[in-house]
Parts: sequence; C-alpha cells; structure tokens
Amino acid sequence: MKKRLLPVLVVFTLLLSCSTQKEALDISNEEQAVFNSDDGQEVEIKDDETEYEIIIIEPGFYTWLNSIARPEGYYSQSFLENRNAIMVTNWNQRVMQPMRFNPNLYELQINYDQNIDYGYEVNYKLYNYFIYFQRKYNQRLGPFVPRI
Repeated sequence: MKKRLLPVLVVFTLLLSCSTQKEALDISNEEQAVFNSDDGQEVEIKDDETEYEIIIIEPGFYTWLNSIARPEGYYSQSFLENRNAIMVTNWNQRVMQPMRFNPNLYELQINYDQNIDYGYEVNYKLYNYFIYFQRKYNQRLGPFVPRI
C-alpha cells in the first residue's frame, strides 16, 4: 500500500498545480478606454547624454503613460533596470519563436544591455511600455503580475 500512495500523491499534486489559474488583472474602465483609443502619438524614449533611443508607435501608449502610469521618480533606476532586463530577455525569446508566440505582437528584438547605463528616462519609459503591453494584450513577460 505504501508503494502505491507515493505515485497517487505525485499525480494529485501535479493535477492541483496544473489547475491553478492566472491572477486576473484589475483593469479599470479608464484604462480599458485608453487601450481602445486610436491615439497614435508616438513616444520617443531617449537619453541625450547616452545617445540611446527607442520610438514606440503604439496606439494609446502616450495617453496611458501620461494618465495612468506611475509618475517619473516613483521607481528607482535600479528597480527599472532589473525589471527591464527580465522583460527584454523574455521579449527577445518570444521574437525568436514566431510559431509559438504571435509575431504581430513580438516583431523586433530589443537590444538592451544591463551593463550600460541608459539613464532614468529610457528605463522608465521602457518599463512602462512593457507594463502597458502586458496589460493591454494579456501577456506575461516575467514572473510577476504587471501592476500599476
């Protein structure tokens, strides 16, 4: 009897772990309206001192960044750098797997080197784009729930 109990417990544990659901995102009506907007204003992410630049052309992101995202200064630069490193890695892995992940969502790789100081503004806007993207498209680019 003892020999049979272990495999049954392992199977039962596996079934329980597989049946857990993802944590639902709490998206407000205001945020949903921004997601549905056609605001096509691009957001330029750059740091004049380091000469790094990203241009994001994503409908609604400019409005979301200015109305819903946490303000600049809310996060430390080291927090942003650490989170960006995780999310860029996951993003780039998905770009390389177009049969598994939607190639319309993950089009281009992001060249982000954690050893380079891109400055606060670049890290802040990149981090917030990842949060926006995850919340809008119900994606997960890391082990944490994308919260505001």
